[in-house]
Amino acid sequence: MLSDMSKRGPGPVVEYLPEPDVDALAATLVAFANSDGGTIVVGVDARGRPTGTTDPDELEGALLTAVGQCRPPVQTDWHQEDTSAGMLVMIRVTRSPELHSLQDGRVLIRAGSENRPLSGEQIRQLAATKSSGDFEAETLSGATRDNLDPAIITEYMEKRAERSRLPAKIEVDELLAEIGAVDERGRPTVAGLLLFCENPQVYMPQSGLTFVRFVGTELRGEDGLAGYGRREEITGPLARLVERTWNVLLEEMHMGAVVKGLEREERSEYPLFAVREALVNAVCHRDYRLRGRRIEIRKFSDRLEIISPGGLPGFITLDNIVDEHFSRNPLIVAGLYQWGYIEELGLGVDRMIEEMAQAGHPPPLFKDTTYSFTVSLSNVRERPPTPRWERTMNERQAKALAFIRENGRITNRDYRQICPNVSPETLRLDFVDLVDRGLLLKIGAKKGTYYILK
Repeated sequence: MLSDMSKRGPGPVVEYLPEPDVDALAATLVAFANSDGGTIVVGVDARGRPTGTTDPDELEGALLTAVGQCRPPVQTDWHQEDTSAGMLVMIRVTRSPELHSLQDGRVLIRAGSENRPLSGEQIRQLAATKSSGDFEAETLSGATRDNLDPAIITEYMEKRAERSRLPAKIEVDELLAEIGAVDERGRPTVAGLLLFCENPQVYMPQSGLTFVRFVGTELRGEDGLAGYGRREEITGPLARLVERTWNVLLEEMHMGAVVKGLEREERSEYPLFAVREALVNAVCHRDYRLRGRRIEIRKFSDRLEIISPGGLPGFITLDNIVDEHFSRNPLIVAGLYQWGYIEELGLGVDRMIEEMAQAGHPPPLFKDTTYSFTVSLSNVRERPPTPRWERTMNERQAKALAFIRENGRITNRDYRQICPNVSPETLRLDFVDLVDRGLLLKIGAKKGTYYILK
């Protein structure tokens, strides 16, 4: 339902517009089409509250004008829902194989909850990625609809219905076509085989995963000899691949506990979310066109390395990997999101870094080459873990608290200087959240307002 969509908040694949503003619509259409697609909810304010001001005729006219400002035009579809507070409209934009720009020449992509223009070099990178086409939507010789396992499809449909909180009324073949698992002739696509074939490695041997544990810090076995302590070749459809690998990692990670007062707190060798996110990212974003190499996970005595075949996709670089988002395989990403392996699209790298820092570890190390991307997690703890009450904060709020500890107070102006690329409304809501949770006290009013620790 649209009302459920309006509660999720703006992000990489969702935008709120209180009214059908043509310029805002055009910018968001281009940004979503150039990225992973998304949904524009018209008729809600920044906090997801219906404004009750949306007129269908006005929206249709604004949308037609906005589409006309896109070069080339962006394909959309929209639906409406009447609520007690007024009408909401959901405009759906799919990822486009073409490069889109606005009339003034700006090429936008979706970065977090903002539409961000690309530089000349980034535009060239994105154009090159789009011109190569999406391999996951292609079909493979010899594969037929019968290769898609009914039990796996049923499980997916149940998970999808559970996540959307809507009954699964759609027919199976209609669903498979809708999510890109089959083409217009009913033949399974690469994405369909990877998600629903019991053993997709028959068609794509490179789609498996290799886990290797080494005793020390080098690619060696015991006593400095060549070898390893454990090796596992893991296969199956992607959902099974993630779970089977996760079970191996849980077996291999050291688990411990500390007692604080009357509470016993479990501690793993690595933050579990960071490990799982690195694993899921490797499965989602690897380049499945590259034959002869699987995803590799190497566990050393001091670190965990997750190596994904294929360099960073699109306009993503090591410099912008935290702020930007682009999927090489959006159909696979959407599939694993509905399965429940991805919590929120486009925000995993931020939280991976945050979880490592909060657990006292150094941040993840990222290494990008033409044919591989590596995430390295260190098990060394540089400092004690962050107190539990700080772990639910976003990175901006953590910076604000650090500023207050150092300076005694923080003003709105201070916060804007700390987070220069964030909208004033977002920063205001950060403060509202910290005050509501009893962490900060608001002192003064209007321009004289400042905040201190409670």
